[in-house]
Amino acid sequence: MTRRMFSREFNQEAVELVTKRGVSAAQASRNLGIHATVLRRWVRAAVADRPAVFPGNGKLTPEQEELRSLRREVSNLMAERDILKKAAAYFAKDQL
Repeated sequence: MTRRMFSREFNQEAVELVTKRGVSAAQASRNLGIHATVLRRWVRAAVADRPAVFPGNGKLTPEQEELRSLRREVSNLMAERDILKKAAAYFAKDQL
């Protein structure tokens, strides 16, 4: 079974159907052809994190972007440190 992907607009419309129009989550999910749990999760996400909800395919929230860049920087720094350790050991061996 393949996982269905929904567009950002579809998610937002489904959430608005529940939050602004007052349709129950169960009824809206039946009308839209999705599971009620999925719709409730979308509503919870929309209420909790309004500006960054439903970022779309491949788009990250600002926190996730920052975390990704920090992890990349840490790995680069660790690689540089390892290179410097090896160079220091090499030059120390030559002096002995």
